[in-house]
Amino acid sequence: MKRRPLMKQRYLSKRFLSAVAMAFGLLLGSVSAQAAEESALMSSGASVRDQASLQRGAKLFFNYCVGCHSLKYVRYSRIAEDLNLSEQDVMQNLNFTGGKFDDQVISHMPADSATKWFGKAPPDLSLEVSAKGEDWVYTYLNSFYLDPHSPIGWNNTVLPNAAMPFPLAELQGLQTAVMKPGTTDVVEKLEISHPGTMTPAQYQQSMRDLTSFLEYASEPAALQRAHYGIWVVLFLAFFTLLAYVLNKEYWKDVH
Repeated sequence: MKRRPLMKQRYLSKRFLSAVAMAFGLLLGSVSAQAAEESALMSSGASVRDQASLQRGAKLFFNYCVGCHSLKYVRYSRIAEDLNLSEQDVMQNLNFTGGKFDDQVISHMPADSATKWFGKAPPDLSLEVSAKGEDWVYTYLNSFYLDPHSPIGWNNTVLPNAAMPFPLAELQGLQTAVMKPGTTDVVEKLEISHPGTMTPAQYQQSMRDLTSFLEYASEPAALQRAHYGIWVVLFLAFFTLLAYVLNKEYWKDVH
């Protein structure tokens, strides 16, 4: 009779250890799956500190994306200020929606029409990079291919069965999917079947610019933080030096 509590305790300990091992295994599996997914992404090399890249990316967005996608958290005036553009530059070369200089960047495509054409309204892209990361966005923009089985004629290896047609085909060209041997639905790689107006290197640079602009749009204040951060670091360095000198001067007679 005295051994039963001990046996029960051992049984509960085994169950606890099994539960911990299972939870740890699930955690490792989740981390491994995430690492595998991230390793499949291309490195964007995007940078919000490259103003020329941001300007080129803005031009691409407003020429190819704003017809369907909005940037509701960004205003034309803010873009002009942050990207060192004049009001005339923005209103003549970037504003194709008829908005005013202080307006938000809003697409004029009616949501009900977009839903009818594409199955759902195109998402606002203000926070796209914040939500999915710059590498995901960059890889997505490089991964469209022709798919005769898709209702829109296009597919994407990063986001299969995406409802978005490919607006940048004239730049990149037409890509076709090469399936993994022995399969009919697993894409091994993409190949250019009809070249576009850009070489592969030029297109990748353009998508790097576009990704940089979308990264900026997701957090415009990051540019100001980077600018002020340098002065904050310099102030702290100066203050530390001043405090050291004053401390040394204050205690010199004591020692």
